[in-house]
Amino acid sequence: MIPMTLTEVARLAGGRLDAAPDPDAMVTAPAVIDSRLVQPGGLFAALPGEHVDGHDYARQAVEAGAALVVAARPVGVPAVIVEDVTAAMGRLASAVAARLADTIVIALTGSSGKTSTKDLLLQVLRQDAPTVATERSFNNEIGLPLTVLRAEASTPYLVLEMGARHAGHIAYLTSLVPPQIGLVLNVGTAHVGEFGSREAIAQAKGELIEALPDAADGGLAVLNADDPLVAAMQTRTRAVIATFGRAPHADVRADEVELDRGRARFTLTTPHGTAPVALRVVGEHQVSNALATAAVAHGVGMAPAAIAEALSDAEPLSSGRLEVVERSDGVTVINDAFNANLDSMAAGLRTLTAMADGRRAIAVLGEMRELGEETTSAHAEVGRLAAELGVDLLITVGAADAQTIAVAARAARPDLVVEQATDRHTAQDLLNDALKPGDVVFIKASHALHLEQLATDLINQR
Repeated sequence: MIPMTLTEVARLAGGRLDAAPDPDAMVTAPAVIDSRLVQPGGLFAALPGEHVDGHDYARQAVEAGAALVVAARPVGVPAVIVEDVTAAMGRLASAVAARLADTIVIALTGSSGKTSTKDLLLQVLRQDAPTVATERSFNNEIGLPLTVLRAEASTPYLVLEMGARHAGHIAYLTSLVPPQIGLVLNVGTAHVGEFGSREAIAQAKGELIEALPDAADGGLAVLNADDPLVAAMQTRTRAVIATFGRAPHADVRADEVELDRGRARFTLTTPHGTAPVALRVVGEHQVSNALATAAVAHGVGMAPAAIAEALSDAEPLSSGRLEVVERSDGVTVINDAFNANLDSMAAGLRTLTAMADGRRAIAVLGEMRELGEETTSAHAEVGRLAAELGVDLLITVGAADAQTIAVAARAARPDLVVEQATDRHTAQDLLNDALKPGDVVFIKASHALHLEQLATDLINQR
């Protein structure tokens, strides 16, 4: 965090100080929205939540060391009072970003793989210079300010994951913090129920590319050559274009790809040379994420060998995203329960069967949300794919959509053992009865089903 006085924070946030006996006191630590995470000298944003109101925890935050609270009403402790806390945090982040004169701002978006790629970017870029990146998947109008306010004037790289639930969302985020480099991973089915079509999703994701500066001013658009909707975005910018992918014409590509129990090895090919990569993260789809990372790293001047070495050392950082845990009894748990759509379900199931490699493969699949008119067909496709890939036991979790998965799987392979659970507790009971040493269990669903807790409970049984 760039140190600022309380008066300065109030001015930049567009509010007024209240109950602040020393307006010249300094805010020196990052902003948080959870009072339990406050650092001495930090900033606490009192956001109203679905179940709790941050204003009720303002005093607790100050007692824990917060120098100032951003609030919509007086809270009896030093605070800047604003009309809208989220908007005020955006204004503050925008003002701080404008002071990061020597920082390269890198923004990325996509229908799937954003957080995994962001984690790879963080680990690769910090081998070149200190890097600040979005924590977990804090990729919206609340999470972006929290990330920006962790940066210091000397921060070389700032990596911002950007999500979009509607048109104009990414345009708003980039208006707060204009990026120099924009990366678009893919256009898939996530939130298609909100947008209506993949073409509408592409229009929204492309707002990132439209926000980039011209080539003469250092703008760089990094686009997936394997995704036609992403590749077509090059017409929406005057920035330099760099492409990545498996396609032979991609600027940064993977040659000689091999899988070893779900982990990929390949030759990284760039305009400046080649180098071998052996990924620790699981899933063949991680090759694309790694190439996207390599294209950005190449764009900031890293050498192929350094990029390849950093990619090969990178590990999963965010829980619930193909997180692999080996239990002491030989059961392998793949926790991919943070969220789900058709594309990520397919990638996860392929990872499961690749990792099983002769061992028993068990898939615990819950419902996917926000798919709109594609809901039934997408769930049926997941069931068919699970059957075709050779899953040995399928447990579906949920109501009607989960039943669609089960019915499609049985139709595609009548001998497949399929169990249906209404909730994670029932699924836990089924697993307890079924699991044997050596089994590989894959768990995935939309976040609303809370199957991440099932994965945690399963892991803790070791």
